[in-house]
Amino acid sequence: MTLNESAMAGADFLAANAAHWRCAVSTVAGARVIDCGGAVVGSLQAGLQMARICTAGLADVQLCPGPDGPVIQVATDEPVRACLAAQYAGWHVKVGKYFAMGSGPMRAAAGREALFDHIPGREQPSCAVGVLETRHHPTEEVIASIVEKLPTTAESLTLAVAPASSMAGTIQVVARSLETALHKLHELKFDLSQVVSGYGVAPLPPVAADEGKAIGWTNDAILYGGRVVLWVRADDELLAQVGPKVPSSASPDHGSPFGEVFARYSGDFYKIDPQLFAPAVVEFRNLKTGKAHSFGRLDPDVLRRSFGG
Repeated sequence: MTLNESAMAGADFLAANAAHWRCAVSTVAGARVIDCGGAVVGSLQAGLQMARICTAGLADVQLCPGPDGPVIQVATDEPVRACLAAQYAGWHVKVGKYFAMGSGPMRAAAGREALFDHIPGREQPSCAVGVLETRHHPTEEVIASIVEKLPTTAESLTLAVAPASSMAGTIQVVARSLETALHKLHELKFDLSQVVSGYGVAPLPPVAADEGKAIGWTNDAILYGGRVVLWVRADDELLAQVGPKVPSSASPDHGSPFGEVFARYSGDFYKIDPQLFAPAVVEFRNLKTGKAHSFGRLDPDVLRRSFGG
């Protein structure tokens, strides 16, 4: 089963429970659009299901109790396919004034990102499924733009939509702790075929009243409260060398709430050091030698400043 076909089963389940989970299903230019938090309230379960769809059903995503409140936990035995080929928000959907961060396995169907030159995932599925981080429904022009980039084998398209400033959107963004660690490793040119399984957990922040704060709080949940465990088969010397570069603390921009960092760069997202986008703590458990290597640190003080602001 392809990533998209696996995700479609999750999308069908989300649509079937739409009324119960305070979502709304509509059709735009032949595509099924499931609103999970734009014009509707949405729900916790809708957010968890969005995260499962994003990871193509290859990750177990749960809302669990943490030391200071609820946390979002993700575990998978197919971390590269689930998190990078599917979940990573690598598709900037921009048509006219419309913009949304696109994620989910529809990216693997399009296969246009350079990332797919380095990881397995490109596919010719019978359907396509994606998640859009936005408050606004895609227009007919947006749907046409997405479909134009998909293979002709994809006979249907489903899009789940929610902004970060919603119950569901907050959850699906915070469910990316493991994804950020894997993407950081890829940027460091670590051989991701050595990663066997992965686990990530991050605190669930309050639902912000506006998108700016929501982006800050959800990022901080991972940057200062996220913890990732990776089971790998690698040389301990390599892990000791690359490990200190993986957590968010490796960046000079680390130490302030994301909102303050964003303001420091006059709201220019691309001026922020890309090395900042990683979990607070990353632990490697080496199946080759039995040794564990842990790097980074949690920073609850920054989280309190962030969530309280």
